[in-house]
Amino acid sequence: MSVHAADPALYRDRDVVPVRRALVSVSDKSGLLELAGALAESGVEIVSTGSTAQTIRDAGFAVTDVSSVTGFPESLDGRVKTLHPSVHAGLLADLRLESHEQQLAELGIEAFELVVVNLYPFVETVASGADTATVVENVDIGGPAMVRASAKNHPNVAIVVSPSSYAEVVEAVRAGGTTLELRKRLAAQAFAHTAAYDTAVAAYFASDVVASGAAAAADREARADFPEHLTVDAGLAATLRYGENAHQGAALYRSEHGTGIAQATQLHGKEMSYNNYVDADAAVRAAYDFAEPAVAIIKHANPCGIAVAPTDAADPIASAHAAAHACDPLSAFGGVIAANRPVTLGMAETVADIFTEVVVAPAFEPEALEVLSRKKNIRLVQLPADFALAPQEVKQVSGGFLVQDADRFDGFDQSTWTLVSGEPADEQTLADLAFAWKACRAVKSNAILLANAGASVGVGMGQVNRVDSCHLAVDRAGDRAAGSVAASDAFFPFADGLQVLLDAGVRAVAQPGGSMRDDEVIAAAKAAGVTMYLTGERHFFH
Repeated sequence: MSVHAADPALYRDRDVVPVRRALVSVSDKSGLLELAGALAESGVEIVSTGSTAQTIRDAGFAVTDVSSVTGFPESLDGRVKTLHPSVHAGLLADLRLESHEQQLAELGIEAFELVVVNLYPFVETVASGADTATVVENVDIGGPAMVRASAKNHPNVAIVVSPSSYAEVVEAVRAGGTTLELRKRLAAQAFAHTAAYDTAVAAYFASDVVASGAAAAADREARADFPEHLTVDAGLAATLRYGENAHQGAALYRSEHGTGIAQATQLHGKEMSYNNYVDADAAVRAAYDFAEPAVAIIKHANPCGIAVAPTDAADPIASAHAAAHACDPLSAFGGVIAANRPVTLGMAETVADIFTEVVVAPAFEPEALEVLSRKKNIRLVQLPADFALAPQEVKQVSGGFLVQDADRFDGFDQSTWTLVSGEPADEQTLADLAFAWKACRAVKSNAILLANAGASVGVGMGQVNRVDSCHLAVDRAGDRAAGSVAASDAFFPFADGLQVLLDAGVRAVAQPGGSMRDDEVIAAAKAAGVTMYLTGERHFFH
């Protein structure tokens, strides 16, 4: 009879499995000696490999080398250690079946009830900038095989892949054995662990092939920088109170390889909500579009204020925040603030007087942290030290995912703009146009942004026609519209939207151009005597 088709009646119940023999082979030796001590105290035989065995032995605990189990020496610089029937039969024997128990006895092989394995540090090796040969040498083979074998055989074996599980397993060993519920849970973690590991390896090889292929072909038109297969690798970081609305469940998953808002450290305040994360990410994205000290204030994923600091500001980030807040103080109530510089005491004292959900920054000065921490409900979030905006973005659609290169201003060159109306802008106007053009990228399409002195003064966002966006930007700016500059994320399809801005008194406009009616739009700007530049690119944001 095939084992796979065995009659369930042949299986014997094994809820609690006493641990008599453990296989331990770890790269991450955190907590190893405490674990070994606890196992030894409980009379568990420890079988181990290489440096793990030596570490346990040096600490004075008894350990059996795996080579004495296999009768075969560790070879090929450690590449072959555990890939042997004497190991894997002990991992895979289903002792609920009398036939398996009998075969082990005939073969002279002992079963393992506990396996503690974590894998070669592949991700860390890649992150260190190591050469290809070193990275490849850190592709674990025996480790994943042991992990998967043990996880498959979880009715008989407890598989542990993380030091964070040691305490729970030791407690179970001392209590008489591991329960089926615990072994199932550990098996799920183990399969997730090997899946994430294989994903990292696959991503590395795919990126390496892409890099070499791109260098050889020098042809971006082929878009060879997108892998043949996309795997999203992330582990559960937190279960959130709810999603966008109270009836929706939600969770945060954290990428092993990311350095963004998901990896940030919360310094103060109640736990982040789903909407907090969405708005914080949008705020960070907006603030980090600028090299200068900048602050973005976001509400429902749209900016209600963006500003950069004046070059002569005594407290640049405080000045940037004040200017950003002045754009739309009403909407900023309950908003999310991101700064691309450490939050100073000056900024903190201003923010403390405004109801704010979240403040995100690369750091907080101690005095600023003290002031803001007095407010119970504000969330203070510090970005990772190695924070960087991702080069590509992934968006879920029904049945799949969209992937695109992130919209960035790397290599931004205003000299490529084409003057099509009015006099060439002076230095200050050009600076305001450059600011408006960058800030407009953070606004949901259709997007119009009015700016003056390095700060937004009116934002029209998310409308289904550009005329409405123009009206909204002008209405929000009020008297500040006169003398401001304007940026449009895409071309004006007709002159009517531009005319709204001209009538409000804008002094200069930046827009991509490319409309079938560009001539009409340019003619309207010329009739008003307004300077207008075509940028030659658009910045839709949906």
